Formats: sequence, structure tokens, C-alpha cells
Amino acid sequence: MKFTKMQGIGNDYVYVNCFEEDVANPSKLAIAISDRHFGVGSDGLILIMPSQVAADARMRIFNADGSEAQMCGNGIRCVAKYLYESGLKRSDRMTIETSAGLKAIELTVSNNNVSQVKVEMGTPGLLRSEIPMSGENTQVINEPLQVGGETLNITCVSIGNPHCITFVDDVASVQLDVVGKAIENHELFPERINAHFVQQVSKNKIKMRTWERGSGETLACGTGAVATGVACVLNKLTERVVYAQLPGGELKVEWTEDNKTYMTGPAEFVFTGEWDEKNNTAS
Repeated sequence: MKFTKMQGIGNDYVYVNCFEEDVANPSKLAIAISDRHFGVGSDGLILIMPSQVAADARMRIFNADGSEAQMCGNGIRCVAKYLYESGLKRSDRMTIETSAGLKAIELTVSNNNVSQVKVEMGTPGLLRSEIPMSGENTQVINEPLQVGGETLNITCVSIGNPHCITFVDDVASVQLDVVGKAIENHELFPERINAHFVQQVSKNKIKMRTWERGSGETLACGTGAVATGVACVLNKLTERVVYAQLPGGELKVEWTEDNKTYMTGPAEFVFTGEWDEKNNTAS
């Protein structure tokens, strides 16, 4: 099976062109191929597939633990770059089907190379039922959450995936592998949740670190950056256009007055190879 490894500001996935390849058990493959010691090494597996509706392609995302996610912001930018540069869709406008709905894509192309991808990420879900989160069906803005013997003030937003945002004075000081994991598996979140810790730099710039459900700490999270941009506005910390600085790089996110969200950032090829599914080895 042929594969391509790609990354969007350090959020790396293994991509399989399912226009040509067949993956019988993507959850099992995701676990094996994502292993950073014995596999290719990645935050997960993304399948690029023919669309089941009127879109240019469909993407399915599997985390490193084999669980399936609804959407991946950094991943969808890489899918768009792959579609364009492989010749599957030679247009700077395309639509990609995801489990979180259809996503409109706008590409910046120079000399047949895609340098930036802008994605319309949809409208944010703010009610508990949309996250999902237990409790009375209200918005969760700067509410207290008991985690590991301490109280955190959280804001929750869904951008196809569920996100829990906590604002802190210094993101570098957060013990992410402890508190992030505790939030991910907190009893209030029946489908688990992505945990983000965010430091305001200015009215249009933030720093953030991410603990992704099913993958652990990652260098970037596209849907998380968009959710964080929404949370910043809800908490009256930033403007509606904000630049999110993540360990892997920077994303531009926007929440418009008409309740649409957008994310813009790069996508890069890393390498291609072949995977022996019988022996779980790459070459």
C-alpha cells in the first residue's frame, strides 16, 4: 500500500489515496502506522476517498489510538494540497466532504505549488449538546471545572470536533500530559474532548498548546485554533481575526459577524513510501 506523509505546521498524518488503494481496517492501520518507534510515526491516519455526495473528495480521520475523528483542520489543508498537486482536482477552489459536513477550500497556488490553504470551517457549536457536554443545555463560557484537585475556568466550543479552552498566564508552565489528559477524559465529556491552554499576547495574537483526544500532545490543531479564536471573542480578549501561535507554526483564524469561521495556513509534503500491511513495516 502506497502512502504519503504530510504535515500542517507540525500536525503530521499519514495519507492514503483511496482513489487507488483500499484500506480494509483503518482503525487497526492507524494504530500501527502512527507508532513513532515501529511504524511511520504520525498523529494519525487520513484517507483521501471519492465523495459520497457532490464534493471533490472525502476525508476520514483516525487518531493514533485508532478512534475516528469528525474533522481535522491541519489535515484538510494537506488533503487539498494533495488533491491539487497530484492532479486529482486541478482547481484553486474545491469542496471536501468530512464527517463534520462539507468544507469549502480556497488555495493559494504559485508555479503549481500550493503554499497556503484557506478553509471555511463552518459555524461554531456553543451549546452543551453541540460539544457534547453533560449538564443544562447552555453555553460554557469561563465556567469552573474541577480537574485533579484544582479549579480551571473553561470555555467549550465545537468546530466539528469538541474543544475545551483554558486561558492561562504562561502556556509553557502547563503540565499538559497530566491536566490535558485529565480534561480529555473528564466525566462531563461523553465523547472525550480536545484540551487547549491559551495565553493572550495581544488583541490579535495568542499562544496555545494542545492535548488532542486520542493522540496526546500535538504540535498543532487546526479546529482547536479556530475554536480558541471563537473562545477569545466570547471572553472579550481579542478581535475576530487572530493569529494563533502553536508549537509547530502559525495559523490565521477568523470568526465573522455572520457566524462563519475560517482558518488559513500552510501544508507540506514530508515523504512517500509503501506499507507492508502483513508485517506492519514501511519502505
